[in-house]
Amino acid sequence: MTFSDIFKSNFLENISGVSILDMVIALVLAFGLGVFIFLIYKKTYNGVMYSSSFGVTLIALTMITTVVILAVTSNVVLSLGMVGALSIVRFRTAIKEPLDIAFLFWSIAVGIVLAAGMIPLAVIGSVIIGLILLVFANRKSHSNPYIVVLQCSGHDSEKAAKEYLEKKTVRCVVKSKTAQKGSVELNLEIRLKDDNTDFINELSEMNGVASAVLVSFNGEYMG
Repeated sequence: MTFSDIFKSNFLENISGVSILDMVIALVLAFGLGVFIFLIYKKTYNGVMYSSSFGVTLIALTMITTVVILAVTSNVVLSLGMVGALSIVRFRTAIKEPLDIAFLFWSIAVGIVLAAGMIPLAVIGSVIIGLILLVFANRKSHSNPYIVVLQCSGHDSEKAAKEYLEKKTVRCVVKSKTAQKGSVELNLEIRLKDDNTDFINELSEMNGVASAVLVSFNGEYMG
């Protein structure tokens, strides 16, 4: 082995592994589809607090996945090393909305498919997925679920308030009840007959009712 062999490397030979034109086309398409995914996410978001950074993450994730897969497809040895390197990555950020997971996988899948050269599949598949999400994610329910939080002074006021709610709503179910000395807190799931919420004002003025709070929620209850 000579002195020059020590510094001999195949690094420069890998420069031509992916052509500049392929890089540009793949990244431009990844950016365009990433923006499309971001717009669909923004249009279909139904959570409490919208995060613009998550939308930008979808664009970046699509482009980053494209770059990684382009490198992997150009070098078999690199692909094995990449699998080992990515296997030690751990993500600690909690995903609060279940639909956000679908958008993350969508971005990753588009990046993989684009880098594999299946451009029609990536474009047509993204359009179809976007239309499906627009239809089903924005579908309005006939009866929106709400939670009513009541602070009552005792059993009689609790019973009267619950009977009043049963008359004014389609469905009224007790989800939780906290009883303290001289105070009862009720959490009830209700379904409204219409969009009128004036009944909550009348409920708060009933004898023995200290406060009445109406909160919209997504139909999932934890407690």
